[in-house]
Amino acid sequence: MASSKEYLEFVLEQLSGLEGITHRKMMGEYIIYYQGKVIGGIYDDRFLVKQTDSAKRLLPGCRLELPYENAKEMILVEDIDNRELLEKLLPEMYEELPAPKKR
Repeated sequence: MASSKEYLEFVLEQLSGLEGITHRKMMGEYIIYYQGKVIGGIYDDRFLVKQTDSAKRLLPGCRLELPYENAKEMILVEDIDNRELLEKLLPEMYEELPAPKKR
């Protein structure tokens, strides 16, 4: 099942307090970038982020889910309505994520 444009717009609105949020559509799903780094994506109308120490700390008891078959597990952001949490989560994750690969 592909993710809906409406859910993408909802997640982007929740992240609107952060500068540098971009997205790219890929095979019916959406990759989410923060300041040029991939932080996660929207898969089957679920907002999933990469597993980092800060994400695990800020989302205690988080559920790990597969974005798609044969992928690495990612953290399901269940409290998507909590803008304050999201505005803290992404900047902290940013520091732990690798720089984008040069093309």
